[in-house]
Amino acid sequence: MSIQPRLVEIRRALHKIPEIGLHEVKTSEFLLTQIDLLQKEYIEVRKWQTGILVYVKGFQPTKTIGWRTDIDGLPIKELVKSSFTSKHEGFMHACGHDFHMTIALGLLENLSAVQPKNNFLFLFQPAEENDAGGMLMYNDGAFGDWLPDEFYGLHVAPELPVGTISTRSGTLFAGTCEVRITLRGTSGHAAFPHLANDMIVAATQLVQQAQTIISRSVDPIQGGVITFGSFHAGQTNNVIAGEAELFGTIRSLTQEVNELTQKRLREIVQGIEKSFQCDIELSLEQKGYLPVNNNPRTTQRFIEFMENQPLVQFKEAQSAMTGEDFGFLLSKVPGTMFWLGVDSPYGLHHPQFDPNEAALVHGVTILSDFFKEIDND
Repeated sequence: MSIQPRLVEIRRALHKIPEIGLHEVKTSEFLLTQIDLLQKEYIEVRKWQTGILVYVKGFQPTKTIGWRTDIDGLPIKELVKSSFTSKHEGFMHACGHDFHMTIALGLLENLSAVQPKNNFLFLFQPAEENDAGGMLMYNDGAFGDWLPDEFYGLHVAPELPVGTISTRSGTLFAGTCEVRITLRGTSGHAAFPHLANDMIVAATQLVQQAQTIISRSVDPIQGGVITFGSFHAGQTNNVIAGEAELFGTIRSLTQEVNELTQKRLREIVQGIEKSFQCDIELSLEQKGYLPVNNNPRTTQRFIEFMENQPLVQFKEAQSAMTGEDFGFLLSKVPGTMFWLGVDSPYGLHHPQFDPNEAALVHGVTILSDFFKEIDND
């Protein structure tokens, strides 16, 4: 079987079984089955919950080169009709992690076919979407003496054509902070608002004032985003809501801006609390979603290689407000993340996200060549 059909077969099998973070049981079992086919005396495997670490020992190592892939899906009902549509109702690989895993398996197979000079670590990481699995594994000591000297990873880019690779030195993706706010006042009859304390009005004011943080407290050259994607309050038309809940996100390209935005949001919450005589519970959780900062040395080497490949259309990336928990690992280990073009008519996290499978063989081929070159440095 040639590499193309094999990669497509693996991707489609993974696409059928998406699971959310730290519950990737079937996914992990499938990956281990594929990894077992590659076993050699210089390959060792460790498990951490649903995560998997594969260590390829070099014959004359001077460093350990790491490759990270995420393995979780999203709680999204798939609307793409195909022979490999998700079998897990209400869950989908809408962020391309099935592509990420397939490419990682292809790379592992290529780079371990003959014992490499240096050590390689392949990290199949759970919970990128919801619990910062990379941070959890690092903090729990899962890497041990396998922690790499440099780390690499990719993310599929639906807007880029197959054959395109894009990255930049410095900040590629934003750091994120999860925001949950509960406002509690007094419910009452719609006809007697003076006897109640309306939390819809209070929450609306809070959302509007929060939008002034980016426009008036943050340097416009640096920028940031506050988005409240969920607002729940009230039960019916003639009852004043005594409680409201907001759920949102803060995104910024530097940790300093993220911390400033959190500080200003706390101050606004305190002001709303006094103005509307209500109680507000504010939760800010950054978890492990730090900005993805690409190391200048590893990234320049990566860019120079890609610019000289006839099969690659290299494009310098702009910083994006996309969140990625690989930022935590890159805060501990120097490395590079990049975009891989997959030419989907619909974007990431869309129920009709449908990447072009031709990107699988392209990614495996080009990246195998890159890592073989740096293995021989």
